[in-house]
Amino acid sequence: MNVLVVLFVAAIGLAVGSFLNVCIYRLPRRESLSFPASHCTSCQRSLDWYENIPVFGWVALGGRCRTCRAAISAMYPIVEAITAAVFVVGYVIYGLTPLLAVRVVFACAMIVLFAIDLRHHILPNAITLPGVIVGFLFSIFLPPGWLSSLIGLLAGGGILFAVGEAYYRLRGVEGLGMGDVKMLAMIGAFLGWQLMIFTLVMASLAGSIIGIALVLTRRGGMQYALPFGTFLAVGALFAAVAGEPIVTWYIGFYR
Repeated sequence: MNVLVVLFVAAIGLAVGSFLNVCIYRLPRRESLSFPASHCTSCQRSLDWYENIPVFGWVALGGRCRTCRAAISAMYPIVEAITAAVFVVGYVIYGLTPLLAVRVVFACAMIVLFAIDLRHHILPNAITLPGVIVGFLFSIFLPPGWLSSLIGLLAGGGILFAVGEAYYRLRGVEGLGMGDVKMLAMIGAFLGWQLMIFTLVMASLAGSIIGIALVLTRRGGMQYALPFGTFLAVGALFAAVAGEPIVTWYIGFYR
């Protein structure tokens, strides 16, 4: 493996992660992604170039604005570091291929959706709806193939819509939002129907474990609203990296 290429890929990941932070902050507030330039959200001062260096700028500033000393969330360097790691892992798995670009785009969308749903409990249409279309278009030329993608997006959206509707009919309250429905449809479009189901199983299992833990520790009741999109994002990233061999291994039991 070429170390220089790995470092280059990681550097691109850090830069992209910085942009993802902009998306995470501005999309829920319906702000422009391009204007104004990066600035302190407390004193509104525009940031100097060295303050915008991913991860290192935050560390150099000690996690505080140089002017007003307001705290800068650690989420910024964390998102940048995770994005760089995703780029490197993607390069190791897929090499410099078209599929790498597709998986990286998908992973970036999952990172943004994870962070926004965790903080605001919303999944912006600006990501999920174009994601369904882009994922399907990519699948015409690349894995998982257009048929698996089409089944995945239709089944993904349909399954969660049916579950949410059934829950509402039985309990009289909304259990799942339409954002979750669109997000799973997007996952199905990018990964295909098998990995979509794998993602849903992993997300449901993780959500159940966390929900039970919250009840047992008395940090939330049975009605506590868990941001399911965060679990879908983690499950989808895991599925994209390790889902295929696990699914193949599981199906082997029935052959």
